[in-house]
Amino acid sequence: MTATAPKTVLVHDWLNGMRGGERCLELLAGEYPSAPVYTLLYRPELVSEAIRAHDVHVSGLSRLPGFRDRYRWFLPLFPTAIEAFRLPEDVRLVVSTSHCVAKGIRPPKGARHLCYCFTPMRYAWGLREDYFPSRLQRALLGPALDRLKRWDRAASDRVDRFVAISRCVRERIERSYGRDAAIVYPPVNVAFHTPDPDAPAGSHDGYDLVVSALVPYKRIDLAVRAYAASGHPLKIAGSGSEEASLRALAAGAPNIEFVGHPDDAGVRQLYRRCRFLVFPGLEDFGIVPVEAQACGKPIIAYGEGGILDTVRDKRTGLFFGAQTPEALADAVERAAAMSWDPAEIRANAVRFSPERFLDGIRRETARLLERR
Repeated sequence: MTATAPKTVLVHDWLNGMRGGERCLELLAGEYPSAPVYTLLYRPELVSEAIRAHDVHVSGLSRLPGFRDRYRWFLPLFPTAIEAFRLPEDVRLVVSTSHCVAKGIRPPKGARHLCYCFTPMRYAWGLREDYFPSRLQRALLGPALDRLKRWDRAASDRVDRFVAISRCVRERIERSYGRDAAIVYPPVNVAFHTPDPDAPAGSHDGYDLVVSALVPYKRIDLAVRAYAASGHPLKIAGSGSEEASLRALAAGAPNIEFVGHPDDAGVRQLYRRCRFLVFPGLEDFGIVPVEAQACGKPIIAYGEGGILDTVRDKRTGLFFGAQTPEALADAVERAAAMSWDPAEIRANAVRFSPERFLDGIRRETARLLERR
């Protein structure tokens, strides 16, 4: 940004790891190097140096016993905590990166608020069973989640311009908030994820690959069932609450291998040597399929959600239409009979570079600030 850029603050739901949302914030932190960051929870040891370099303001919730490790149990208190922040009066631009309550911060008078929205709050608007699998949790939190939904709708009015990460999220913003949104795709490190320079184009080691958190809504169970039946080699990289049950489901299927949680270089090598990347869940965007395509690998995916923005059916991947093991297995067989062009697959992924993300945010911020 130039020296004449308005005084800016960044707002993020919580900072306790470096996932896709934090990668977006990291780039914005570079774009606004003097902007303070406001967040509910901050664990500096788990975020990047680029974020740690900023002045980070943390909510009062962080002082409560147990909040650090079980912060989702405090969800009903999140609206009060985000509204308790008092931003400096000379702030003229608020940029929130939000999938929960960050969008609900109160901008000072005269400031403009751009929200880069990963999704309307899933806990309030849907997927409660995925985030709170226990019936006791849902029974205890149900009334609070209903109140949270009403708050979230009202708090959306504090946003002057919404920017969505995909078409499906734009549609969700319209349904939930009655607001239009531009689309700027999240950044993917396509310079790091590249085809294997030491192997012929299109070569592979014969296995298919899942890279995912092992949690219910990712639907990794579909892949385990499909490959247990087919006998084709499948590697699963990731960890999570469903790991034990998935391993039990794969018992007796020696073709299915759980490879743990490799580092970035290890994941890249898995991408480079796989035959297909298998993506059976419904995602708002989905960074993993873009990373695999950047390595020249075709995707087999459930054809709903953000994957429709990132994969070109029958050109860079193949969609299946029902979340069943049979539909997935059929797509694998059809994909194996097709020809794939690694160069075309990678070219598709390059559309999601960090540079394009920043260009899009600059464009939408300029449009916001130009409005009366």
